[in-house]
Amino acid sequence: MSYLEMSKEELDVELKKMKEAYEQYKSMDLQLDMSRGKPGSAQLDLSEGLLTTVISNEDCRTLAGLDCRNYGSLEGIPEMRRIFARILGVDKNEVMVGGNSSLNMMFDTVSTMMTANVCGGTPWARLDKIKWLCPAPGYDRHFAITQYFGFEMITIPMKSDGPDMDMIEQLVSQDDTIKGIWCVPKYSNPQGITYSDEVVRRFARLKPLAKDFRIMWDNAYVIHDISENSDTLLNLMDECKKCGNEDLPIMFTSTSKITFPGAGVACMACSENNMNFFRKKYSVQTIGYDKINMLRHVKFFGSYEGLMEHMQKHRAVLEPRFNAVVNKLENELGSLGIAHWVKPNGGYFVSVDVLEGCAKRVVELCKNAGVVLTSAGATFPYGKDPKDSNIRLAPTLPPVEELEMAMNLFCVAVRLASLEKLTA
Repeated sequence: MSYLEMSKEELDVELKKMKEAYEQYKSMDLQLDMSRGKPGSAQLDLSEGLLTTVISNEDCRTLAGLDCRNYGSLEGIPEMRRIFARILGVDKNEVMVGGNSSLNMMFDTVSTMMTANVCGGTPWARLDKIKWLCPAPGYDRHFAITQYFGFEMITIPMKSDGPDMDMIEQLVSQDDTIKGIWCVPKYSNPQGITYSDEVVRRFARLKPLAKDFRIMWDNAYVIHDISENSDTLLNLMDECKKCGNEDLPIMFTSTSKITFPGAGVACMACSENNMNFFRKKYSVQTIGYDKINMLRHVKFFGSYEGLMEHMQKHRAVLEPRFNAVVNKLENELGSLGIAHWVKPNGGYFVSVDVLEGCAKRVVELCKNAGVVLTSAGATFPYGKDPKDSNIRLAPTLPPVEELEMAMNLFCVAVRLASLEKLTA
């Protein structure tokens, strides 16, 4: 029976029951972590062979004879660029391979435009105000970059098929201080939403008043399917080229959750005009990134097809974890009317919306009983969820047995927090 349909007496009985259940979990001295989207040990073990692909001087050359031990190849070795081009659906010449972190490349992209304008105009650092569009719930580290540079963040509500495009189109067409937008277009962080074809086409057709407006297309989960019913994302670069807007997007991805997060390979992809601009900056910053690590990944995967086979191994590890989370939510909360969620077909998170005003309390209850969750509000700019309702769950790190225990506690905490609100 839905809590929203219960009488005061029924709610009081249920509240007493949930308080007793919660105290039992507190007495268990749990120490479980669902706070960040870290790969679990079973996933990391899948890439053990990466450690032995380059073990001697003879292993350090590409098929074309490039010596990866030496300087050079600012854009990265051709074999790694080709793999990333297939992942993102762009041309190899539109790809620059970096270090292990796409987040680092995103930060560098914004930093570069602070000191030199991508369109030849005024560098952003000399402007009085810069605004940035932030679809939310969204990725807290995107918001942290934006806040670090002092931009004013404008929250864009997420809909079932992506960000609110009516709002985006209106804002960017009228305000030249709006310089960019963060996007996680496939299996969004945290909701697991994939942008619809129409949303992608509307992004490609944008007519920003600011000529230096850029779409930061963080396609972190582009090949992270965890279901047979995998989502399909329309190719933004292709759509932008049809509209003569190929300079709008700057794309990013990495192998951080494919091989080793601390030793993966990242890339950015963009138009020739944009690449020429960023190449000038990178040529001053570095003579080249770790080509031996790039070569290590190329040898390990063998090809794009080999990479996709590797992703099926990840799916075999992750699918039971996500099923455990969603099954617990459906069985324990599904009929109570106090929580809503999206069952994702990929990505790294499950997003849960609880009753308004209850998210912080749920996170607090879980923490006090030994389960660490992402801070309530983290999925919104400035860490402030206006409804205090969204909670991001990260099912990837704990083993399934621990995950089920953590979810049992989470569901009790959601019920307890909801009952406290409804009986107050």
